[in-house]
Amino acid sequence: MPIEIPTDLTPELVPLSWLIGEWEGQGRLGTGEADSEHFFQHVSFASNGLPYLQYVAQSWLTDEDGLKLRPLSVEQGFWALDRKLGEADGGPGLIPADIVPALRDADAVEELRNDQGGFDITATIVHPGGISELYYGSIKGPQIQLSTDAVMRGAGSKDYAAATRIFGLVNGDLFWRWDVAAEGNSLEAHASAILKKVIAAESAE
Repeated sequence: MPIEIPTDLTPELVPLSWLIGEWEGQGRLGTGEADSEHFFQHVSFASNGLPYLQYVAQSWLTDEDGLKLRPLSVEQGFWALDRKLGEADGGPGLIPADIVPALRDADAVEELRNDQGGFDITATIVHPGGISELYYGSIKGPQIQLSTDAVMRGAGSKDYAAATRIFGLVNGDLFWRWDVAAEGNSLEAHASAILKKVIAAESAE
């Protein structure tokens, strides 16, 4: 399945462009063994012209046949190449960016390539219940590895210490796995899924 890159995409998002679009499919909680619960997930990655992707994942518990039983959770966030921000970038808050993107062409993006031949990336993901994750990791072709650098929890939030996530594009499908350290436990299998693309790449505008 060929990867379509939107013609108006800011150059530094090209390494992440294979994620853009709508994805949905089935997954399993925990290790995915016979007694693991089933869930359905819809994920979107979208570009709005700024140097990051907007991410939203909605999940529902299902029965073995995929019938939705009840909402499970929602998470949302922002994914980008990991680089130092400057005057050409917006923020903090509503401080506007320069009109010209910070990285103007493919040559400027190539200068960010790491020693492993990929790119360092960051993802900020927010959950219900007062939890926010800051991930650092890498992307190399259609493969992503992320590990939390920090987890922020509200005073009344449940215990949640760390997480890792991996994503990969296999025969056009998005495979992912999420390991979590929570409730006093070390990292262990939390969930995994296989998602199919259902809508072609679109802008978030």
